[in-house]
Amino acid sequence: MKKYHLYGIGAALVDTEIEINDQELSSLGVEKGLMTLVDAARQQELLDKLSSHMVHASLASGGSACNSVIAAAYFGAKNYYSCKVANDEHGDFFMNDIKAAGVDADFDGEKSAGVTGKCLVLISPDAERSMNTNLGISETLSISELNEAALADSEYFYAEGYLVTSDTGRAAAIAGRKIAEQNGVKTALSFSDPGMVSFFRDGLVEMLGDGVDLIFCNEAEALGWAQSDSLDDAVSALKTVSKTFAITLGAEGALVFDGKELHKVSGHKVKAVDTNGAGDMFAGAFLYAITHGYDFKQAGNLASRAAAEVVSQYGPRLAGPKHRELLASFI
Repeated sequence: MKKYHLYGIGAALVDTEIEINDQELSSLGVEKGLMTLVDAARQQELLDKLSSHMVHASLASGGSACNSVIAAAYFGAKNYYSCKVANDEHGDFFMNDIKAAGVDADFDGEKSAGVTGKCLVLISPDAERSMNTNLGISETLSISELNEAALADSEYFYAEGYLVTSDTGRAAAIAGRKIAEQNGVKTALSFSDPGMVSFFRDGLVEMLGDGVDLIFCNEAEALGWAQSDSLDDAVSALKTVSKTFAITLGAEGALVFDGKELHKVSGHKVKAVDTNGAGDMFAGAFLYAITHGYDFKQAGNLASRAAAEVVSQYGPRLAGPKHRELLASFI
């Protein structure tokens, strides 16, 4: 029996969420609904211009794979997370937060000088999130941050697609996939954002190698991957690079493919206020479920329900006890 259900790798970011309207987004030159990489100066410029909004801001540890790993841990999975933080206040905040969630990591490793990554998450009235990310020291996440023993002792290796934007991060994801394959560990990848599919396709192809066991993506990412406006084409395209997959469809639920059959998962009607973290929660709940005896359709149902809970509140994650409540009601 493996020690860990899930080994994740991705950016370590501290999120600041701010409510904003579409006119302000436009005036700031922020592209709605996408993750945009920015330098520290641009991020500070945005923060300065939004200073009057800061009273509504909230701070949380984040990063796509991190959110998923923490969600799975709160559901009851035993997980490990590889990332890179700087020797600063935000780095301490991030590591303390994942430790409190019960996730293992290299807590005793020496932290480098620099700045821990930060993500400015702008939430529109329609609940859409637009992210402006300064990766900071996460941009130098590398093979050195891999814990081969922990990875080999896991059921799933999970990498976020955002790693494709960094040469060293992409190399780490590829090395992690190869270590997983050599040790009988299943491999999973999230496409993360439509921009990753549109602008970093060749890098994602490298990360996928000869194919993975599981892909997570939303409808826009799936269509972008297939370079088609047909969901049927997207399903066919994903089958060529992954044994199984899940395509989230927002309020309409999801499509999950278990390797043999395509299942439609129903959505859950809620008043959406913030879509930040919805896909991360879906992946985390899904990975928890399939490593704990649930089939793909059951996993999709739990994940869809959990994602609906996330979008009905501000912030990318749910409070710890809420996960157990969801699981109890699901069972």
